[in-house]
Amino acid sequence: MKKAFYILAFSSIFLFSLQHITNPYEPESIAVDFSLKNTNGSLFSLSSLKRAKGAIVIFTCNHCPYSKAYEDRIIALNTKYKRKGYPVVAINSNDSLAYPEDSYSKMIIRAKEKGFTFPYLLDETQNIAKTYGANKTPHVFVLKKDKNNWVVKYIGAIDDNYENEKDVKRKYVEEAVNALLQNRAIETKTTKAIGCGIKWKKR
Repeated sequence: MKKAFYILAFSSIFLFSLQHITNPYEPESIAVDFSLKNTNGSLFSLSSLKRAKGAIVIFTCNHCPYSKAYEDRIIALNTKYKRKGYPVVAINSNDSLAYPEDSYSKMIIRAKEKGFTFPYLLDETQNIAKTYGANKTPHVFVLKKDKNNWVVKYIGAIDDNYENEKDVKRKYVEEAVNALLQNRAIETKTTKAIGCGIKWKKR
């Protein structure tokens, strides 16, 4: 009886996850554009990045300890690569009713506290996270602009050590963007995103 209960519980969790993400992006997928509210009150879309060569799209949030651990590294990524044509675009898709710290008003406060130099967007419907296949915070999608398309080139973690930046051996996002800038093949196109699960709204 107990074994049957655990099997049923696991199956329910698995099915619950599937209803959110059915066709996650893979390398070479064409990413959809979006129009999401920025913490400065304006709407932001990838199409507004007229001179960009691509974008580093990062699903993140306020409350997750993994996201907090990576905030300074995310800021550094934008500082390093925005001027080279690959700016950071951060998106918060969490259910703020269940996690008030991830509300839009708290996003504004956090962006000012940390001095974010990149868009910090609210995915209120969670449709963009579902479409991209994001399931962690942080979860990165490096996109390359190809005419009017945004092509996915890397998916996964920022680097290989969230606990201590000094112990990082592989900087996956930097490796991917550097390869794109140098017209080289990306050595590692996917890694496992490590972080808190995105907090989905209950149906």
